[in-house]
Amino acid sequence: MNSKTIPPFPELIAATTRSAVHLEMRDTYVPQDPGFRRWLETGNLDHYDFTKWRRTIGDAVGRGVRFRRARIVSEPVTDYIRYEHVLTAPNSIAAGEQVRWLPRRLASDLALPGNDFWVFDDCLVRFHHFAGDGSIVEDELRDEPEVIRLCLVAFEAVWERAIDHAEYELT
Repeated sequence: MNSKTIPPFPELIAATTRSAVHLEMRDTYVPQDPGFRRWLETGNLDHYDFTKWRRTIGDAVGRGVRFRRARIVSEPVTDYIRYEHVLTAPNSIAAGEQVRWLPRRLASDLALPGNDFWVFDDCLVRFHHFAGDGSIVEDELRDEPEVIRLCLVAFEAVWERAIDHAEYELT
């Protein structure tokens, strides 16, 4: 599939009927993000609007879609991972996602795809391509069965080892 034909993320979620899994493997994302920069300065989230994500994911969860997100992180964690950890409960979990964290040292023997991804209904993968500094480059959709299988096996391996958000303590 050509990256130019990628529907907006809310459309991908709206078309999802059963499940969505998301694997994140970077320690920094979009370092110039205004929300992240403000959190670094203030240490709080009073500027953050959770409405759009909660509505997008919450509507799908209401239709019966199961959302699981796993994050592989280096320890000690980066400031960006600290930011994501703070955002997780009021944003992802409040929207209905299940979230787990896996310290990178526990993932050494896992075979993982080279990029972060979402898998929708076990039939479509959305890979995220980032620059070295965490800036977004582009997304790519793939629907080949072997690519989907690779991503699902990798996700489940991470999910089995990962620690639930409520129990994961940052180091």
